[in-house]
Amino acid sequence: MYDGFAYIGGYLATGLRDVTTDLAALDGSGWWAVVVSYEGKVTCARFEDVRRAPLPAATRPWRGPDRDAWRSSLGREGYEEGVRRIRDYIEQGEVYQANLCRVLSAPLPGPADPLALAVRLAEGNPAPYAAVIDVPGLAVVSASPELFLSRRGDVVESRPIKGTGATASDLLEKDYPENLMIVDLVRNDLGRVATVGSVSVPSLFEIEEHPGLVHLVSTVRARLADGMGWPELFAATFPPGSVTGAPKSSALSIINELEPEPRGPYCGAVGWVDADRREAALAVGIRTFWIEHDTIRFGTGAGITWGSDPRLEWEETELKAARLIGLASRNEPEA
Repeated sequence: MYDGFAYIGGYLATGLRDVTTDLAALDGSGWWAVVVSYEGKVTCARFEDVRRAPLPAATRPWRGPDRDAWRSSLGREGYEEGVRRIRDYIEQGEVYQANLCRVLSAPLPGPADPLALAVRLAEGNPAPYAAVIDVPGLAVVSASPELFLSRRGDVVESRPIKGTGATASDLLEKDYPENLMIVDLVRNDLGRVATVGSVSVPSLFEIEEHPGLVHLVSTVRARLADGMGWPELFAATFPPGSVTGAPKSSALSIINELEPEPRGPYCGAVGWVDADRREAALAVGIRTFWIEHDTIRFGTGAGITWGSDPRLEWEETELKAARLIGLASRNEPEA
């Protein structure tokens, strides 16, 4: 697997054929592993051998950083001040909601094996859109619970998450209107490339259980208009609305002002596209690690509204990160 491999959605892909930054390739032929960073850097890797298979066993155990070695791009004080700044923007009418994120990073104790980390996460935090993609210049391991875009022929679907708690009773009153705001944003985004009248919301405010927490999830569906391919679909919908805010243009400007480090694959898109069958599943790149040289990174964040409490929003980012950072930090498997 040293020439590159991917394991996504139950598919094991080996035999790396080519890598491109052109999203139009996804309208061509072949099976592609796809990573698009929040900042828009595209990596599409086409593989020759793709088959249904279990996640392979790692040849060596994962060796992660010490738990206390992680640093955050925003500390608690800085993050809570960012929440207050967003509330100021909301008061001024600049934005209704914005997602404020921070990037955790730590030095690795030795050469990293992304597959070993993926095995660790699969055992300790199984996720519906889990993925590991390891190609030259890019190593991403994701345990994402959130669907950015799926595709079956011309039908596309998105399942934005807004609202997180340790249990369903921990969901806040503000979570429901916040979820609805993002549903409206996603409807608007998909409407730019959809057949007129085809955008629908099959489900609203579903409570999904995941390891250690619950999410509030809704579903938006649409049928692509003639002539709309992957470049047009990304131009209309990216970055995902659930990790930006509403209105999206204002939220993007505020995020750029308040976040000191790039998000990278976090809050981008991670998944697969089968161009021959016109099928795909791309997750929002949350609960996602990426490895650069001797450093591992992980992002966490929360959606900020007028009703946000800075302390509680910080605690939400801690809740989202705790389980996965713990899994990635242990140097030895549990007995």
